[in-house]
Amino acid sequence: MMRNTVPLWFLPVLLSVLLSAGSQILLKIGVSTPAVQAGMASGVGMDMFRAVATSPMVLIGFASFGLSAVVWLSVLSRLDVSQAYPCVALGILITSLTGHLLLGEALPPMRIAGILTILMGVILTGLS
Repeated sequence: MMRNTVPLWFLPVLLSVLLSAGSQILLKIGVSTPAVQAGMASGVGMDMFRAVATSPMVLIGFASFGLSAVVWLSVLSRLDVSQAYPCVALGILITSLTGHLLLGEALPPMRIAGILTILMGVILTGLS
């Protein structure tokens, strides 16, 4: 009897993708704060840098992105890059849905069709 189980390689891939997608949402939230927006609007390099460098959400977003890279290194040590890298595209699905649900960003039909097409590609690549 065959059991349908998730392959062990998929767990670190998923963790890396979730951390990366989460970092994008955190960065978006961070740069959308009034303090960062004011620093960015000033057009002065140090004001922009200071506003970004002191935003907790931006800093957490960068940390999440860095951690995703460390996890990704473990993925690359176990899988062919041609099999692993297409899974990164799952981040598009996760980021788009999270942006829609948490940030109220639009998901028009054409974008949904594109995301579903990418998802099919990831599935086909993962099964190969």
